[in-house]
Amino acid sequence: MLILGIETSCDETGVALYDSERGLLADALFSQIDLHRIYGGVVPELASRDHVKRMIPLVREVFERAGVPHGEVDGVAYTAGPGLVGALLVGGAFARALSFAWGVPALGVHHMEGHLLAPMLEERPPAFPFVALLVSGGHTQLVEVTGIGEYRLLGESLDDAAGEAFDKTAKLMGLRYPGGPEIARLAEQGTPGRFLFPRPMTDRPGLDFSFSGLKTFTLNTWQACVAEGDDSEQTRADIALAFEQAVVETLTIKCRRALKATGLKRLVIAGGVSANRRLRQSLEKMAAGLNGELFYARPQFCTDNGAMIAYAGCRRLMAGQQDEGGLSPRARWPLEELPAIVS
Repeated sequence: MLILGIETSCDETGVALYDSERGLLADALFSQIDLHRIYGGVVPELASRDHVKRMIPLVREVFERAGVPHGEVDGVAYTAGPGLVGALLVGGAFARALSFAWGVPALGVHHMEGHLLAPMLEERPPAFPFVALLVSGGHTQLVEVTGIGEYRLLGESLDDAAGEAFDKTAKLMGLRYPGGPEIARLAEQGTPGRFLFPRPMTDRPGLDFSFSGLKTFTLNTWQACVAEGDDSEQTRADIALAFEQAVVETLTIKCRRALKATGLKRLVIAGGVSANRRLRQSLEKMAAGLNGELFYARPQFCTDNGAMIAYAGCRRLMAGQQDEGGLSPRARWPLEELPAIVS
């Protein structure tokens, strides 16, 4: 089954062609970072308008790169949520129009399920069951996964997601958008041990997260340094390192707890923050200490992309699922509401 996947949940337009027999044939992505950078964050109306402009050229590009005649697909998958409603509407309406014109089924895909399944695109995909850490700008969740659509939420952030905390912290320190990569870049030059930040909610049982307080602690530390006349690049780097270490260690502690609580040995990390080098190293060391394994997607498939939507859509379309009724984008959509795929 050959599926066209379309991703427009936020500020990146992703398109891909995935074949159930041959794997990923082609993918293309346009990022709106430069468009939103001057505003310090994503402007929803601008994001929606830019998706409209990019969609057709990207679809043409992936068909040409894959060597597939335009429209010769068995289905169209698109992101139906969670995300920015306007951006979701653009991608959903375009996908449904293509499916109607080509006479093939369409299916709205859960954005975070796409992330969760992105490591399946790799040469060594994880086998079920496993624990998944979904860590992005909008979500930080631990999920027990026993199959596609068989998800049990173990813990989640009670306030800011980890990626959101990265971006907000960077903005508070005067770094450019998007803040996550800027924090990681600066942290490479940081002085270990100069600052020690708290590891939120690790001194109590449970698998929930909270990063809002850590963000405030970072701001207070930065403001105290500035008040003392020290707003140097090195101080920024030292604070960035302390912040990144706190987030990474917090995520690692919670993942260790989740693996022990479930008795599972496989850990999957997915979402934009899963591309963070320090996080991968920490989780690899932790998993090895438990005689476990760590799985993740290549960096370009950690952030939003069409390939993950094409793959997730392919698996569900092959199981006979497809859209019924009108277009219904969802800004919020609990992962546990998804139906399981019956083998």
